[in-house]
Amino acid sequence: MNEYYRTVRKVLIIILVLNIAVALVKVLYGWYSNSLSMMTDGFHSFFDGTSNVVGIIGITLASRPADKEHHYGHWKIETFASIIIAVLLFVVCLEIIQSAVNRFFNPSLPEITTISFLVMGVTILINIGVSWYEYKKGREIDSKILVADSLHTRSDIYASIAVIIGFFAIKAGYVFIDPVIALAIAVLIAKTGIDIIKESSEVLLDKSTISKETISNIVNTVPGVIQTHKIRTRGKKSKTYIDLHITVDPSFSIDKAHNIGNEVESKLKKSFPGIKEVLIHIEPDNED
Repeated sequence: MNEYYRTVRKVLIIILVLNIAVALVKVLYGWYSNSLSMMTDGFHSFFDGTSNVVGIIGITLASRPADKEHHYGHWKIETFASIIIAVLLFVVCLEIIQSAVNRFFNPSLPEITTISFLVMGVTILINIGVSWYEYKKGREIDSKILVADSLHTRSDIYASIAVIIGFFAIKAGYVFIDPVIALAIAVLIAKTGIDIIKESSEVLLDKSTISKETISNIVNTVPGVIQTHKIRTRGKKSKTYIDLHITVDPSFSIDKAHNIGNEVESKLKKSFPGIKEVLIHIEPDNED
């Protein structure tokens, strides 16, 4: 397992421990105080922990090297794991909606105290730190699963803020606000899941990572290259695959044309450190 995968797994394990601690506090006190919105938020935090477990398993599988059946390695498993995290979010949404509807038909008054506000405030501060750290590391090393998981945690922050707003409303006598806040949390969670799927699908569907114009401008500066065409890119920022065609003078020897191709590859990799592989097809430039 290389440094990239070790770093991602280490971050996910740290976040897992923190998420479980935060979830236990919210669920137990939510149950004690009969606050549906707090319990809902706590279960959301538990699913944050579940997504961490999925991430740890996914990153472990993704770290496996290329083999005879997977010539490009297993790195896309990381992206696939991100989609599983999104699916888990949608499951949470259904559970929340079911609980909220039940509370509408069977209303009860939550017990809101100073401790309720303190518990939510502390967990929000913890989640802000967790989300910031995870998102920063995810962008820094270009890890889809860390970014997805940080967005998951960020939705937990929004949900916790909504719960606190609900506490104020309940204190003012608006009991129905508790399930309404729970439904609002469900919407936030669903949006996070959609965002994760959207970003992950770009990798799985081989969305272009570098513009054709940018690559063409770099390649055309290499001496001996006459034209560049059929440029394609895929992967992600830190693991980009490029294939392209270049034309050279038909009088060049095979060795000279090959050396030009090597220079094109070298220049592209220097310009974009995240390039994993460049496949170049060399053609004679026949104007006719």
